Amino acid sequence: MAEDVRPPNHLQGQTSPYLLQHLYNPVDWHPWGDEALALAAERDCPIFLSIGYAACHWCHVMERESFEDEQVAELLNEHFVSIKVDREERPDIDDIYMTAVQMRTGQGGWPLSVFLTPQLEPFMGGTYFPPTPRHGLIAFPDLLQRIVQVWTTRRDDAQREATALTERLTQIGGAPADSGGDEPIGHELCAHAAGQLSSSYDSTWGGFGPPPKFPPDGALGLLLREHARTGEGAPLDMTCTTLEAMASGGMYDQVGGGFARYSVDERWLVPHFEKMLYNQALLVPLYADASVLTGAPLFRRVVEETLDFARRELSDADGGFWSSLDADSEGHEGVFYVWKPEQILEALGAEDGALFNRVYGVEEQGNFEGRSIVHLLQGGLTRAAQELGTNPEDLVTRLAPLRRQLLEARGHRERPATDDKVLTSWNGLMLSALCRAHQVFGRAEDLDSAIGCAEFLQQRMTRDGRLLASYRRGKAQLNGYLDDYAFVARGLIELYETVFDRRWLDAALGLARAIVDHFEDEHHGGFFFTSDDHERLLTRSRTLHDGALPAGAGVAAETLLRLGAHFDDDALRNPARRLLTNFRSMIERMPSAHGSLLAAADFNAGPVVEIALVGDANDPAMAQLRNVAHRRFLPRKILAGGSGDETETPRHALLAGKKSLEGKPTAYVCRDYTCREPTTDPVELARQLDDATG
Repeated sequence: MAEDVRPPNHLQGQTSPYLLQHLYNPVDWHPWGDEALALAAERDCPIFLSIGYAACHWCHVMERESFEDEQVAELLNEHFVSIKVDREERPDIDDIYMTAVQMRTGQGGWPLSVFLTPQLEPFMGGTYFPPTPRHGLIAFPDLLQRIVQVWTTRRDDAQREATALTERLTQIGGAPADSGGDEPIGHELCAHAAGQLSSSYDSTWGGFGPPPKFPPDGALGLLLREHARTGEGAPLDMTCTTLEAMASGGMYDQVGGGFARYSVDERWLVPHFEKMLYNQALLVPLYADASVLTGAPLFRRVVEETLDFARRELSDADGGFWSSLDADSEGHEGVFYVWKPEQILEALGAEDGALFNRVYGVEEQGNFEGRSIVHLLQGGLTRAAQELGTNPEDLVTRLAPLRRQLLEARGHRERPATDDKVLTSWNGLMLSALCRAHQVFGRAEDLDSAIGCAEFLQQRMTRDGRLLASYRRGKAQLNGYLDDYAFVARGLIELYETVFDRRWLDAALGLARAIVDHFEDEHHGGFFFTSDDHERLLTRSRTLHDGALPAGAGVAAETLLRLGAHFDDDALRNPARRLLTNFRSMIERMPSAHGSLLAAADFNAGPVVEIALVGDANDPAMAQLRNVAHRRFLPRKILAGGSGDETETPRHALLAGKKSLEGKPTAYVCRDYTCREPTTDPVELARQLDDATG
């Protein structure tokens, strides 16, 4: 209904694009906050909590089917206080109630639909509910009637369920450590996790397990570390096969670059078309590292195209990056990205269009609702080049301008909606990705974007040394979560190790100390998701396993260990080591689900390669030495650079006492701060690094 006919609900004034999508629903939505919670207590009625995000396809479906329905709205408005939550802005709320629904039903997802008591205790919930009974699911109006009946005639039953679920949630959040010993987990568990992954590996299409297939960034990062540690080829082979398959399928945007959120099939062909910032940020470093290890041109091209996509379509003018592009446009999923053969011919001409259609599998019958998802056939460009009697490099060169022409033509279509809020945690991941890409490939635009992102996080998202979580159109809000601190601190370390500007390392150190001071569980070890001065919620959650994002606890642990190595500071190392010791048994039960914690364990177990570069940061000879260090896959390293006349406090342990030789930029390769003979020769530095890690 048009905005001038239906009045806005209580979501007016919110900044989240997801909440604003529901502003003119007839449902009297409230944002999460004291006003809505007090209203539920005053009316003594249940809360209907609906959680989703702007790019969520099934969230849009449920809105059209139910939340735009006047009769459904009447039921909700009469009997409930209805609250809308953007899961990306409020992962703290989402985590609590997603866990409750998963415990109760065995599954979860979005839209998340949960019914709470006025005291915020969940007593019933699920995900998507259709408007009429379908596929074994109760109709949403019938569900609402049932909840009303239970609340008015059998409230004790609802309260018993709510109490039981709340007790279990509290136990999960405050559960004591279940340690299996007095030593932190180490390399043996990393090897065990790699073995678990190999048992579920899809040797044909890459990835692990059956569809739907999500980008397995945590698993691939673990496998690359195992390859670096052991020299075994199988972990690298599994990683490269998976990266190649993802980059060849429809999950990768062959026209515009960037990855969709996941593939619905085993071939990575048919994506769920939404494009999330975090997918780009998590995959770019993997492709960069795989490029270092293999030299494959495909991997470099994917890195550059993905970052170009993010700059082109997700950049905020203030320096950060927006959250996502919707899956839908023109009322249908994926229509923005798919093609008919004649559309390609019209855009490119007969000869070039025929070539493109052949290479990228664009056929008359299509592979998605009568149209074609652009993808490379199995064997990729290598096979296509053989069939065309050319070589892959020449074929890539010929196809590049054609892809640019199609991108321009696609730009005239109705675009998917953009969620233009800036999330601190996802920008922290993006900062790391930009830094790693620049370290490996040296593109100036990637470094410029990294510095711009870091400046944004410092200037807009930091207040009195503490982080805020979300930003849109000049407004920053919400207390930062563990993910915000951990991801940003790691990104700032990467930026320091890229440019040797000490302010970035000091900023990371400040965030690390905030993690220890405000997030550590002093009784059991580990880290809570929310700080000790966060708003009061039903429970204070703690998550160790990876999900769509790496676990903040794992990234925090590795970040503390890295900073502990930079400053030789056990006050930073010890909280990470307590986590890796106290939760050993939990991680041992399913190591492959804890990739970020295993990365921390791998770093802690060592050996850590310490590289100090002494000289003028702007000297080309210094850049040569830095490139030698960066263009190797050294997951257990720290890299420091300075003039040799360090006066900062705290002093950098690795740079202390280091001098340049004959006034030239000089490299020191060390372990436990005991160093080899310094060198000014990049070739000798390469030899020392190979020897130190071989």
